[in-house]
Amino acid sequence: MTTNELVAYAVTAMEDKKGTEISVIDISKVSVVADYFMLVSGTNQKQTQAIADEIEEKLAKHEVFPRQKEGYAGGTWILLDYQDVVIHIFNGEDRRFYNLERIWADGITVDPKTFHISEE
Repeated sequence: MTTNELVAYAVTAMEDKKGTEISVIDISKVSVVADYFMLVSGTNQKQTQAIADEIEEKLAKHEVFPRQKEGYAGGTWILLDYQDVVIHIFNGEDRRFYNLERIWADGITVDPKTFHISEE
Protein backbone atom coordinates (compact mmCIF):
# COMPACT_ATOMS: atom_id res chain seq x y z
CA MET A 1 0.00 0.00 0.00
CA THR A 2 1.32 3.43 -0.88
CA THR A 3 1.42 6.29 1.58
CA ASN A 4 -1.23 8.14 -0.42
CA GLU A 5 -3.52 5.09 -0.30
CA LEU A 6 -3.03 4.85 3.46
CA VAL A 7 -4.08 8.49 3.79
CA ALA A 8 -7.10 7.85 1.53
CA TYR A 9 -8.26 4.86 3.59
CA ALA A 10 -7.81 6.83 6.82
CA VAL A 11 -9.81 9.78 5.43
CA THR A 12 -12.60 7.40 4.42
CA ALA A 13 -12.63 5.84 7.90
CA MET A 14 -12.74 9.29 9.52
CA GLU A 15 -15.67 10.31 7.33
CA ASP A 16 -17.47 6.99 7.93
CA LYS A 17 -17.43 7.67 11.69
CA LYS A 18 -18.47 11.32 11.26
CA GLY A 19 -15.12 12.80 12.25
CA THR A 20 -14.92 16.55 11.69
CA GLU A 21 -12.21 19.04 10.76
CA ILE A 22 -10.17 16.45 8.87
CA SER A 23 -6.75 17.89 8.14
CA VAL A 24 -3.79 16.44 6.24
CA ILE A 25 -0.43 18.18 6.60
CA ASP A 26 2.50 17.24 4.37
CA ILE A 27 5.51 17.50 6.67
CA SER A 28 7.93 15.59 4.43
CA LYS A 29 9.98 18.69 3.64
CA VAL A 30 10.23 19.92 7.23
CA SER A 31 10.58 16.75 9.31
CA VAL A 32 12.01 13.24 9.23
CA VAL A 33 9.30 12.06 11.66
CA ALA A 34 6.77 11.24 8.90
CA ASP A 35 5.50 12.34 5.51
CA TYR A 36 2.02 13.29 6.71
CA PHE A 37 0.29 14.28 9.91
CA MET A 38 -3.44 13.71 9.86
CA LEU A 39 -5.83 15.29 12.34
CA VAL A 40 -9.51 14.70 12.99
CA SER A 41 -11.93 15.74 15.70
CA GLY A 42 -14.58 13.73 17.49
CA THR A 43 -17.20 14.99 19.91
CA ASN A 44 -16.55 12.56 22.76
CA GLN A 45 -14.46 9.60 23.93
CA LYS A 46 -16.70 7.00 22.27
CA GLN A 47 -16.49 8.76 18.91
CA THR A 48 -12.72 9.26 18.99
CA GLN A 49 -12.30 5.58 19.86
CA ALA A 50 -14.72 4.59 17.08
CA ILE A 51 -12.72 6.66 14.58
CA ALA A 52 -9.49 4.98 15.71
CA ASP A 53 -11.10 1.53 15.51
CA GLU A 54 -12.41 2.20 11.99
CA ILE A 55 -9.02 3.40 10.74
CA GLU A 56 -7.29 0.35 12.20
CA GLU A 57 -9.93 -2.00 10.77
CA LYS A 58 -9.78 -0.56 7.25
CA LEU A 59 -5.99 -0.67 7.16
CA ALA A 60 -5.72 -4.11 8.80
CA LYS A 61 -7.73 -5.53 5.88
CA HIS A 62 -4.65 -4.61 3.80
CA GLU A 63 -2.24 -5.94 6.42
CA VAL A 64 -1.20 -2.45 7.49
CA PHE A 65 -0.91 -2.03 11.25
CA PRO A 66 0.13 0.90 13.46
CA ARG A 67 3.68 0.85 14.72
CA GLN A 68 2.44 2.52 17.87
CA LYS A 69 -0.90 3.46 19.42
CA GLU A 70 -1.23 5.92 22.30
CA GLY A 71 -4.07 7.50 24.27
CA TYR A 72 -6.85 5.10 23.30
CA ALA A 73 -8.10 4.45 26.85
CA GLY A 74 -8.55 8.15 27.63
CA GLY A 75 -9.94 8.95 24.20
CA THR A 76 -9.14 12.67 24.27
CA TRP A 77 -6.06 12.45 22.03
CA ILE A 78 -5.44 9.16 20.26
CA LEU A 79 -2.28 8.77 18.22
CA LEU A 80 -1.87 6.07 15.57
CA ASP A 81 1.66 5.89 14.17
CA TYR A 82 1.84 4.27 10.75
CA GLN A 83 5.47 5.36 10.26
CA ASP A 84 5.03 7.60 7.19
CA VAL A 85 1.63 8.76 8.40
CA VAL A 86 0.89 9.82 11.97
CA ILE A 87 -2.80 10.16 12.79
CA HIS A 88 -4.06 12.34 15.64
CA ILE A 89 -7.66 11.84 16.75
CA PHE A 90 -8.76 14.57 19.16
CA ASN A 91 -11.76 15.71 21.07
CA GLY A 92 -12.40 19.33 20.13
CA GLU A 93 -11.11 20.88 23.36
CA ASP A 94 -7.73 19.12 23.27
CA ARG A 95 -7.30 19.83 19.57
CA ARG A 96 -7.71 23.55 20.17
CA PHE A 97 -5.39 23.43 23.19
CA TYR A 98 -2.51 21.60 21.45
CA ASN A 99 -3.09 23.31 18.08
CA LEU A 100 -0.82 21.04 16.05
CA GLU A 101 -1.73 22.93 12.88
CA ARG A 102 0.10 25.96 14.30
CA ILE A 103 3.09 23.89 15.39
CA TRP A 104 3.39 22.33 11.91
CA ALA A 105 2.59 25.54 10.01
CA ASP A 106 5.76 25.04 7.94
CA GLY A 107 4.14 21.94 6.45
CA ILE A 108 1.76 22.05 3.51
CA THR A 109 -1.95 21.58 4.20
CA VAL A 110 -3.38 19.22 1.61
CA ASP A 111 -7.05 18.77 0.76
CA PRO A 112 -8.00 15.30 2.05
CA LYS A 113 -10.15 14.72 -1.04
CA THR A 114 -7.04 14.71 -3.28
CA PHE A 115 -6.01 11.29 -1.98
CA HIS A 116 -7.31 8.33 -3.95
CA ILE A 117 -7.23 4.59 -3.56
CA SER A 118 -5.80 2.81 -6.60
CA GLU A 119 -8.09 0.35 -8.33
CA GLU A 120 -6.84 -3.19 -7.78
